[in-house]
Amino acid sequence: MSGTPDWQKVATLDEFEDDRPIGCAATLPSGEDLEVAIVRHQGEWFAIRDECSHAKVPLSDGDVVDCTIECYLHGSVFSLRTGEPLNLPATQPVPVFPVRIDGNDILVDIANPSFDADW
Repeated sequence: MSGTPDWQKVATLDEFEDDRPIGCAATLPSGEDLEVAIVRHQGEWFAIRDECSHAKVPLSDGDVVDCTIECYLHGSVFSLRTGEPLNLPATQPVPVFPVRIDGNDILVDIANPSFDADW
């Protein structure tokens, strides 16, 4: 985590329905591409790395229920708040990122994930 915010526009509000994640592109401070899943759930916005830590498939293809997102392939469930896996087969967390809204834009602070991830 760099500490210095790197707010990047990843989407606009009108692209979203509640509990329907969308995979969005961002760029890490190193210049590498990163996919993040953006979710509006119960009036809150969440950003989580769009890759299951177990099977390397997009979390944005999964279901959102009770502030969690489920990997469609093997059923691992992750907290949208912390990225922690809540059941097997996943055992490693997925980074989550701060989100803010600026007008109609959804911004994600890519430089400050919930933990220092091994990109």
